[in-house]
Amino acid sequence: MIFLRQITQDDIAVIKGWPPYPAEFSDLDYALRDRGWLDEYSQRPDADILIADDEGTIAGFSIIAREPGGIAEFRIALHPERCGRGVGRTVIYLSLVHGFSDTATGTIRLIVRKNNPRAKRLYEEMHFRTTGECIEEIQGKPVEFYRMEINRITFYGADT
Repeated sequence: MIFLRQITQDDIAVIKGWPPYPAEFSDLDYALRDRGWLDEYSQRPDADILIADDEGTIAGFSIIAREPGGIAEFRIALHPERCGRGVGRTVIYLSLVHGFSDTATGTIRLIVRKNNPRAKRLYEEMHFRTTGECIEEIQGKPVEFYRMEINRITFYGADT
């Protein structure tokens, strides 16, 4: 059974030692490494980094970073061997519960790569809606994304 807990320094070392993602997700591998998401968000006091603990094993992690105006940014990374096994849906749901447990948070948003239709479909199934598009620089290269978000009313009214 998966549950979320706060990250520890030991967890960071374990995650950075994970094997690389399969080819389908290789563009996301940077998020797990030095100067990746863990290094970026562990310095932000408004960010929660949550470990998806599956019977003592790290199945993945998520980030809820609160911003002014009742908005939070969401990110998720799974262990490379857990991709495509339904773990993502569980971690997204638990992370949204955590994010919306702060009553000041009304909207949780994310960006998803345009070349990752599988992830976009999963977010749509979880009732995120597309709100636009953007280009962000990732490792010095422009990457096209969809912007997506879910609000508190949709989340608690949806059958996720």
